[in-house]
Amino acid sequence: MTAPPQLALSAQLCLPLYAAARGITRRYAELLAEVGLTYPQYVTMLALWDADGPLTVGEIGARLHLDSGTLTPVLKRLESAGHVARHRDAADERRVLVEPTAEGTRLRDRVADVPEQAWRGTGLRVEDAVELRRLLDQLLVGLDASA
Repeated sequence: MTAPPQLALSAQLCLPLYAAARGITRRYAELLAEVGLTYPQYVTMLALWDADGPLTVGEIGARLHLDSGTLTPVLKRLESAGHVARHRDAADERRVLVEPTAEGTRLRDRVADVPEQAWRGTGLRVEDAVELRRLLDQLLVGLDASA
């Protein structure tokens, strides 16, 4: 029995996206294990290092496309490891602010070469990676708009 063309495995965008995401995340995880970070902890730290000051949990979640239920355990583990500090916003007690500690800031230097190491061996040229990032950002915007 032949499947309709739209159901052919080779026509699916979801499979290569899923497999590539798993593969690159696995590479990052291997590299990050050396400094005791998981991939979700790493991207959380990237969001914090990118910021001009403390971020709310909601702001971090928006940057990472994660809900607070997923993000809270990550933040708790980062806080336990001494990488971040969480505190209530004095201006609005409902908001929790998160910022890197001095140890968390020092960690940035220890992982500075991780992106380059993770992408080495992917077969992508720098221009390809830049274009892929642009297309994936466009895809995320479209998905967010249609949600």
